[in-house]
Amino acid sequence: MAESFLILAQAGGGGPLPTVGFLIFLVAIMYFVMIRPQQKQLKEHRNLLAGLKKGDEVVTAGGLLGKIHQVDERTVTIEIANGVRVRMLKTSITARGGVAEGAPASADEKKKEEK
Repeated sequence: MAESFLILAQAGGGGPLPTVGFLIFLVAIMYFVMIRPQQKQLKEHRNLLAGLKKGDEVVTAGGLLGKIHQVDERTVTIEIANGVRVRMLKTSITARGGVAEGAPASADEKKKEEK
């Protein structure tokens, strides 16, 4: 029995350096795969919110499309239809521009373009 413990102790071998190196490698991979892209996306969203002005067309997190009527420090008033205005937090705005700018064409529109 004592011999098996000796064999296991010898098999472990090596120092802590390879383990520490592997952990550093894992942290670096996590940074470049998860943390850095998230920080970049957050920075872009902050720039989007800072650049909002009256008349911009926006898309909200809830899927509402509208035109900005008034901009305050923390809130915006969006006109979603003629005479219908909704007040919401700036942070709920996800994109600038209407659906027509980046929307893929429907199947009927593609057929018309081909003819």
